Order: sequence, then C-alpha cells, then structure tokens
Amino acid sequence: MIITFCGHTDYIERPNDEKNMLLLFNSIIRQSNVCFYLGGYGNFDKFALKCARKYQLSNRQAKIIFVTPYIDVNYKKLRNEKSLYDEIIYPNIENSPKRFAIVRRNEWMVNHSNYLISYVCHNFGGAYKTLQYAKKNNISIIDFYIYGE
Repeated sequence: MIITFCGHTDYIERPNDEKNMLLLFNSIIRQSNVCFYLGGYGNFDKFALKCARKYQLSNRQAKIIFVTPYIDVNYKKLRNEKSLYDEIIYPNIENSPKRFAIVRRNEWMVNHSNYLISYVCHNFGGAYKTLQYAKKNNISIIDFYIYGE
C-alpha cells in the first residue's frame, strides 16, 4: 500500500492532528506493508513526515520515501534532510521542463498511490492542483482538513 500526501505550505498543526493522523494510518493500513510518499515541501509535508516516522516506530516494515522532482545543486545540499527518509525516488519525469517538475512529480505520486491524504482549505496552489488531479483520476482521498476537526 502506498499513501501520499498533499497540503498547503502554510498548514498549522492543530492540537489533535498528530493523534488523528496516527489513528487514520492505523484504520487504513491495518496489517499491510506501507510506503509513505512525501514531497518534502511545506508545513503539511513536515507534519506528514513527523507522523510517518512516529508510525514507523511501532511498524518497522513501513517505509518513508522522499520523491524528488529533480536532481540539481539544491537537491544535493539537502544531505541532512535526506537522512530522514528510508529511500529517495526520482520518477521518470526528466523530460518535463524544470518549472513543471513539481507538478509532474505530484502527478506521479498520485498515479502510484492507493490513498491521498490531503489538507487543502483553499482553491489555489500546488496542493489544490494535486487534489484536483487525484479526484479526476479516481484515487481514494482522505480530506484531513475535515477529518482532523
């Protein structure tokens, strides 16, 4: 099973969000092996990483994977952040212009996932576009913006 995330960079963690995310993981993952696909940008991705790492403490088979949109000088500077992940994937999107790399990476993540956990509360930005793409492609979506309330 693969779970990917999309959410706004300006996400602010609410008091029960971590507990609710871990409950959500337990309810959808059950006994399956799971890979968490993360894009590594913004506050919601940091929150998702924190929750995935906490889940992994009691579920050692879980993998946390950073899906990078490109490999360049800035990517190579992220040595410390890369150590937070079990694996790094660079999807086959190298033919995309660099300005579309994040969009194409997000689409790739959605296309390869069983679930998308989203935190989208306004109708603009990359997270919103990713959510719309997932809806169009009939991916199972869990709206954490509502779920966590």
